[in-house]
Amino acid sequence: MAHPSATHLAPRVSLLPENKRDLLDHDPRWCLAQRVAVGSHFSRSTLLSNFLLFIVTETIEGRASEITEHQIGVQVFDRPPHYRTIEDNIVRNYARQLRKRLAEHFAGEGSAESLRIEIPLGGYIPVFLPAAESGSGGQTHAFPVPLRVEIQTEQGSAPAQALSTPRVSSRSQVWYLAGALLVLYSLALVAITWYMTGRVSRLHHSPEAADPLWAALFDGPANTYVVPADAGFNLLEDLSHRPLALADYIQRGYMGLPLGGVDAHSAADLRSQEFTSFVDFQIVAALAKEPKYDPQRVMLRFPRDLRLDDLKNANAVLIGSVGSNPWASIVENSANFSIVYNPEMQGATILNAHPQPGEARSYASHWNEPAHETFALIAFLPNLGGNGHLLLLQGLDVAGTQAAAEALFHPNAIAPILSRASRTDGSLRPFEILLRSTSIESNAAGTQVIGSRIY
Repeated sequence: MAHPSATHLAPRVSLLPENKRDLLDHDPRWCLAQRVAVGSHFSRSTLLSNFLLFIVTETIEGRASEITEHQIGVQVFDRPPHYRTIEDNIVRNYARQLRKRLAEHFAGEGSAESLRIEIPLGGYIPVFLPAAESGSGGQTHAFPVPLRVEIQTEQGSAPAQALSTPRVSSRSQVWYLAGALLVLYSLALVAITWYMTGRVSRLHHSPEAADPLWAALFDGPANTYVVPADAGFNLLEDLSHRPLALADYIQRGYMGLPLGGVDAHSAADLRSQEFTSFVDFQIVAALAKEPKYDPQRVMLRFPRDLRLDDLKNANAVLIGSVGSNPWASIVENSANFSIVYNPEMQGATILNAHPQPGEARSYASHWNEPAHETFALIAFLPNLGGNGHLLLLQGLDVAGTQAAAEALFHPNAIAPILSRASRTDGSLRPFEILLRSTSIESNAAGTQVIGSRIY
C-alpha cells in the first residue's frame, strides 16, 4: 500500500499502470523514500517530500536521465513548461534543503536504516548507499572506520584514544574460560583487521577528482597549516567600520579599534579570544577525514598565531576572506580574482583583474538581504617560497565560504577544471575558480561555476 505522503506526488507517478505501482510499492528504495518522506524532517514540507519521491520514482523507473532542474520545476513545483531556470532558482534552493534534511534524517531517526539516500552535488539523481558507505553527498558524513584523533601541542602530537580495548576479567577457577575468550577475541580482531584493511584500501584507492589536490597538500614531507577564519577580528572590523590590512593585523592593530556601544568585557573578549565560525569547523573536520590527511604533519593554526615564515616552506589551507582571515591577501598580487571590502565594511566585492568574454569586472553580494546571490573563490597557488602550495577558500559571506567548501569536497561541478589543471605526472597546475551561489539564511544553495583560470 502506498504511503499517504505519496498522494501529493506529481502526476507522472499516479498515472503509472497498476502492475508497475505494485512493483514500486515492493521496491526497498521506494519504501525507504516513503519512510523518509513522513519523518519529522519532511512531514511538514509537502514540497520537499514530493521532490524526494519524484526523483526516487524517476530513478527506479529508469528515467534518471530525465531528472533535470527544469523537469523538477514543472512536475514538482508547478512551474509552466516554458519557465526558465536561470530566472527561477526554486529547484536549486529546495535541493539544498533536501540534501541537508536527508543528512539530518539519517543521522537521527533514520540511523537504523540499512540504506541511505544521498543526492550528490551537481545533479538531482538520488543514489542509494549501504549505511556503512554513505556520507559523501550531504553535510553529515559517516566515518567508515574509527578515527584516530591527535591534539597538536607545542610539545608534539598527543593521541586521543577514540575506542577503548575491552578487557577480559578472569578468576582463578575459570582460567580456561578466560583463555578461550582471549583466543576468540584475537581471532575476531584479526578478522576485523583483515576486513577493514581491505575496505579502507578500496576506499582510499577509488579515484576522486580532487585526489591530486589532497596529494599536493598532504602527501609530502612538508608540514601543512590549516588556518580557519578569525571571526572575532571580523566583528571588530564590523563594529569599528574599519577594515585592517595584513600588516596591521600582524602588529595587532585590532587591539586599538574603537568599539562604540560595546561594554569593556565584550570588547576584551573580541580582542583576545579565538573565535571562528561553525562553517570553518565543518571544513576542518572534513579535511581531517581525507585519506591523505596526516595528523603528524598537519597543524591547526589560528590566524593570530600564524607567521609569515610559516607560509614560506609549508603548505597551507586558508579559510575565509581578507575580512576574517587577512592572510588571504598574500596572494592578491598573483591572483586574478580578489575580495575587497566596501567602505565602512558595508559588504564586499570580488574583483576580476582580467575579465574574459561573458565575465563581469566585479561581483557584489546584497549581504543585508535574508536570501541573496553570493559569490566565492577557490584558489590553488604556490606558497611564498615557491616550494609548496596554498589552498584558499573564500566567500563574500559565510554562505559563500560554505559554497566553496562544498564544491571542493563534492567536486562534481569543478571536476572538469581539475582535469584540465592536471599535468602528465599527476600534479596540478595553479588554478582559480569563481563560484556563484544563493545564500538562504546564511546557507549556500545552487552553487555554480561561473569562471576559472588555469596557470
